[in-house]
Amino acid sequence: MGDAIEVEVDSRIIRISNPDRIYFPEINATKHDLVDYYLAVGPGIVKALYERPCMLHRFPKGVLGEPGEKVHQKRIPSGAPDWVETVELFFPRWKRTADELCVTELGSVIWAVQMSTVEFHPWNSRRADTEQPDEWRIDLDPGEECDYDRVRRVAHVAHEVLDELGAVGYPKTSGSKGIHIYVRIKPEHGFQDVRRAALAFAREVERRAPADVTTAWWRKDRDPAAVFVDYNQNTRDHTIASAYSVRGLPDARVSTPIRWEEIDDADPRDFTILTVPKRFAKIGDLHADIDDHVFDIRPLLEWSDRDERDGQETAGTDEA
Repeated sequence: MGDAIEVEVDSRIIRISNPDRIYFPEINATKHDLVDYYLAVGPGIVKALYERPCMLHRFPKGVLGEPGEKVHQKRIPSGAPDWVETVELFFPRWKRTADELCVTELGSVIWAVQMSTVEFHPWNSRRADTEQPDEWRIDLDPGEECDYDRVRRVAHVAHEVLDELGAVGYPKTSGSKGIHIYVRIKPEHGFQDVRRAALAFAREVERRAPADVTTAWWRKDRDPAAVFVDYNQNTRDHTIASAYSVRGLPDARVSTPIRWEEIDDADPRDFTILTVPKRFAKIGDLHADIDDHVFDIRPLLEWSDRDERDGQETAGTDEA
């Protein structure tokens, strides 16, 4: 797999073992290529992860399409340098704590890649108060029989509703088959209220596009050709791949920020570790100013109260 190499990241020297191991067979890309990718989009990935508890999706043998290849890791891998920062989280369901990675510098990202991390899945809250989310996540998740044009249509409807609310949404490809939209919010509410707000928004999108959208809680109740507006991604300890996170797919797709005007033409398959660095060098981080546009979710909580008065059921929760 080749001799180990050393990579300088700011003031850190990080040893990368097995740099020539093939991680993405479809494009013949190696662990070294993965390191180079994250270095190229460094400011973007650090901003996306900054001070957020982060779950790691590790692929010790690369993305080979084999059962058991992926490790979902909440606790930071053993042997972390003392400069890699963490945050302690409590999980009521298991009555135990875990120290999760908390990125504050690019070196932490590269160290995690050395530990075979491909995907980074941060919480929507920060370590200053992990129980108060500052990010509302809209996940447009296509069913098994849903085409991407339908996802695009629903994204435009979501954009329309956000504009009417006065909320600034930041879209990105999911890196798989969907679209994510992030909205910065005031960290003044718990996960339950943020999820209630997300459900109220999802129902409004469904009202405007009933042929394209479902908010059904149970998968068996969903139209497989519809887009599920997944409000559950705002539940405590539910995470999705961050902006600039590579996905565990053989073609090394990246969850990539896009402009609203790109929705109709952007193809998720075009954004990979081979193409995104050039895009990033040319246009920078499209989510760079997200902290400058903070939305107050109280109007959505009023919508939620209205829906409940009108007899809409409150979907179950499975908080950690």
